[in-house]
Amino acid sequence: MTIARLPLFPLNSALFPGLVLPLNIFEERYRAMMRELLKTPEDEPRRFAVVAIRDGHEVAPAAPGMPDQTARPERGPAAGFGPDPLKSFHGVGCIADAATVRERADGTFEVLATGTTRVRLLSVDASGPFLTAELEELTEDPGEEAGALAEGVLRAFRQYQKRLAGARERSLSTGAELPDDPSVVSYLVAAAMVLDTPTKQRLLQAPDTASRLRDELKLLRSETSIIRSLPSLPAFELTRTPTSQN
Repeated sequence: MTIARLPLFPLNSALFPGLVLPLNIFEERYRAMMRELLKTPEDEPRRFAVVAIRDGHEVAPAAPGMPDQTARPERGPAAGFGPDPLKSFHGVGCIADAATVRERADGTFEVLATGTTRVRLLSVDASGPFLTAELEELTEDPGEEAGALAEGVLRAFRQYQKRLAGARERSLSTGAELPDDPSVVSYLVAAAMVLDTPTKQRLLQAPDTASRLRDELKLLRSETSIIRSLPSLPAFELTRTPTSQN
């Protein structure tokens, strides 16, 4: 069991290994995190952990709330996450490696990171300028029949893409090569499907690749069937996933 202590970045969505995460950083606690990451030598990974915020928990407001316009917004590393931040986050997250951390003239940051390894959240420390967490790295076991399941998921995913593109009246790009490694397939499909955060979180914390692929196959068939039954979808984006304030 590998234990690590890393900066913690809460989001309103789940990050999967291998997926790219662009971030626009403007809150002071996360600016402080990025300034600390910039101290890491360039030949070493600039790592932080991403965890999804549980439903009903929001990040700190950026301005006084209603109806009391004189109220001051909560500040600090744990602002918006209550007295015990650990309870505000899902228990499994993903380590992110920040390949690019660029500070703008106004002190905000543009960050491009990639998910690398799943981790279990053990504890959260709010004593510093930003949240840090003790994390246990999770192995990715293939499970039984992962290869065959991956083939079925890819076929179902292509059908899902076609139906979704048609519902959105968009063209489908077929030039991209899809992976054949079962774990990579499971992460890519989980990230690409239009699902709410609890469902994506369930996929992230699946006990093994085969279990995740089985779940995805059911979801793909169900979602494709729903899309097929609709004559058209609203013009706005088909997503139930809220965006991060960062």
